[in-house]
Amino acid sequence: MSNHILVAPSILSADFAKLEKEIKRIERSGADMIHIDVMDGHFVPNITIGPPVVKKIKQYSSLPLDVHLMIEKPHKFIKEFADAGSDIITIHAEAYSATNDKQEATKKGTSKTTHKIDEARVKKVLGQIKSFGKKRGLSLNPDSSFCLQGILDDVDMILIMSVHPGFGGQKFIDKVIPKIKEVRSLYKGDIEVDGGINDKNVRSVIDAGANIIVAGNYFFSSKDPKEAVKKLRP
Repeated sequence: MSNHILVAPSILSADFAKLEKEIKRIERSGADMIHIDVMDGHFVPNITIGPPVVKKIKQYSSLPLDVHLMIEKPHKFIKEFADAGSDIITIHAEAYSATNDKQEATKKGTSKTTHKIDEARVKKVLGQIKSFGKKRGLSLNPDSSFCLQGILDDVDMILIMSVHPGFGGQKFIDKVIPKIKEVRSLYKGDIEVDGGINDKNVRSVIDAGANIIVAGNYFFSSKDPKEAVKKLRP
């Protein structure tokens, strides 16, 4: 785990009509990596981008690409995203629940939660990510509660969602703070938190145990990206 707080602006809030300029904006800000949300319209209701866009971003930036797969059956696409230039590939625990249920997030923030993870399948996919030389991430939705002890040795990062996945610009869900603390009590590696984070609530997220901060709307709505990043490292 890095002792330095890392900041990863999420391009979900970027202007895709001028994506190259937005990427350069991230680089000039002093941010540490670029967070890329991939959505398929099934696991979550929104649709975003795929490997070709990740590949183009890699051509324009030397920053690590933190690719978050909010998709059904991510194992089918690990090679494509690895080949495109991803440095971190994160899958959702909910994509491999033993009952094969998926999150039903909506723009209003409702969701159905499953509580039993198919540990063997998750470990297999994490091993697949590692085989391509990429860091392995595992993500948890706000309402999900899984027993992770058997998987912690197989991940390089845990991503805790602080909004219901699928759309940017949502309000931070305060009840994830105890979840961050719980995960930190069990896990010594990187903990990333994504969703609704700004300069007003970031301190509580860091104090709870997170060391990687994802910021989308807060970063891209700022007139001074450098100052925005600075405020996310209080």
